[in-house]
Amino acid sequence: MGYDFKTYKPQYKANLKLALPVVLTQVGQILTQMADNLMVGRYGGDDPVPLAAVSFGGSIFFIVFITLVGVSLGLTPLVGELFARGDRRRSAELLHNGIVFYTLLGLGGTLLLGAMTPLLYRLGQPAEVVEAAIPYYRLLGYSMPFMMLFFAFKQFLEGVGNTRAEMAVTILCNLANIAFNYLFIYGRWGCPEMGAVGAGMGTLFSRMMAPLLMIGYFFRRAHYRRYLDGFSIGRRSLQHVGQLLRMGLPIASQMFLECSAFVGTSVMMGWFGKEAIGANQIAITLGNCAFMIVMSIGAATTIRISHCYGARDIAALSLAAKASYHLVLAWNALAAVLFISLRHWIPTLFTSNAEVVAITSQLLVFAALYQLSDGIQNISVGVLRGIQDVKVIMPIALVSYWVLNLPVGYLLGFVWGMGPSGLFLGFSFGLSTAAVLLILRIRRSVRRLYQN
Repeated sequence: MGYDFKTYKPQYKANLKLALPVVLTQVGQILTQMADNLMVGRYGGDDPVPLAAVSFGGSIFFIVFITLVGVSLGLTPLVGELFARGDRRRSAELLHNGIVFYTLLGLGGTLLLGAMTPLLYRLGQPAEVVEAAIPYYRLLGYSMPFMMLFFAFKQFLEGVGNTRAEMAVTILCNLANIAFNYLFIYGRWGCPEMGAVGAGMGTLFSRMMAPLLMIGYFFRRAHYRRYLDGFSIGRRSLQHVGQLLRMGLPIASQMFLECSAFVGTSVMMGWFGKEAIGANQIAITLGNCAFMIVMSIGAATTIRISHCYGARDIAALSLAAKASYHLVLAWNALAAVLFISLRHWIPTLFTSNAEVVAITSQLLVFAALYQLSDGIQNISVGVLRGIQDVKVIMPIALVSYWVLNLPVGYLLGFVWGMGPSGLFLGFSFGLSTAAVLLILRIRRSVRRLYQN
């Protein structure tokens, strides 16, 4: 059967209705890092050390952060299935356990990041970059419990189809982050001039706001307040925590493996010097902005697929998934064109260092190359989450990112002498492999659903 726009138009509308608020939420998450990069880069001027410090500290933090966030993503498909069946009681129980469990995970993440601090000296980065990065890195670590508490409420709301509340909270917190950055980085209104440390302080304060605003939203809405009835920190269920882990750990493993490929590449960039670190951070930040749109459509896909799965409407499930692929391919094609056509201008927004600008311009071409594969693999993961077929995600990620991406990037960058561009070309190999293997798994799983 050929493509029929009339068939998919309602699916596009339904997916975008959920995705657009998530777009602003996900972009908001990365805009926190982008605001730090832009404002610290401008603060440093021709000196690449402040931007490199934020880049390095943020990269090491992000690998722990995204892994713990991956655990929280398991709440959405579980709540989505229950929501489709009208089971409010079990949904509330999952939320209660998620609030306590995810916050404790966040505290564990803070301790882990603190214990990892000596590792920063052993990754081959310039000594002045490491010294400047550590205070920023520690402040990001302190934000982990607050962010995980926020994600407990965020993922629950996504499960019941509400993506607007998280959007509003994220926008407010990002505006606050920019204001705090202005105060602390540059030393305005009587505050001390703190440079990169000020960016960490601003991020911490804005992330402390996020769960407080979300809790306030729940208590102000009677419909959601009832989900908190009977909440007690001491009344936890190992059965529900086990559910959250069974669904969340494979997702977290996949996100850790994918993120570690990007962080590993960032570390190897440091072996080329501090200019390469700054260029890599600019290119990765822009790539992450494009990816957050993809991730938003993926999150909407998980919500819609989980609702169809709960109702056992496999035909609607298939149409919703295909519509998400159409949307993300269109977006990634546009992003690739923008990266290539604006590659000489975009870096100048971040820095005036000519060498950083030149390296970034080259990296953006290779970032454009992996856009389509990145979009396909992310939507595929969203589909598998929605049908709760998550165990296969981790081995596919292991092969794609650790067996292929990192070794190929090292081979091209260092052995074959392509430099920073070779490291980025490794992403195309890893992401393309993941896209193909995940599509094959989905085809098999959907056939089984039709047969049952």
